[in-house]
Amino acid sequence: QVQLVESGGGLVQAGGSLRLSCAASGRTSSRDVMGWFRQAPGKEREFVAAASWNGGTTYYADSVKGRFTISRDNAKTTTVYLQMNNLKPEDTAVYYCARASSRLRVPVQAYEYDYWGQGTQVTVSS
Repeated sequence: QVQLVESGGGLVQAGGSLRLSCAASGRTSSRDVMGWFRQAPGKEREFVAAASWNGGTTYYADSVKGRFTISRDNAKTTTVYLQMNNLKPEDTAVYYCARASSRLRVPVQAYEYDYWGQGTQVTVSS
């Protein structure tokens, strides 16, 4: 079993910043791919960003490129971060951390991730 716990969500004005964190525990590996997805009310869950096991390869959704940065720390346990700058009202959603077991390729499809956090709400006011 793998447990993922997100934190850092909240309410912020447009143009502001937030930093999400996701702490992984249990049967994890430093070789796991870690990703962030989000789901807005009435919409399907969508890919936001993902990072390879050492953070050397990252992918971003076009809607967040240049504004969001994913990073990770494998020092003791795997922790992944999502720095979100210049937030827009359309970024409002529940943000989920997810794990794809040890692999070199970085997937962007939700079905390839096998463990998910409980989600953290991000609300951006205009």
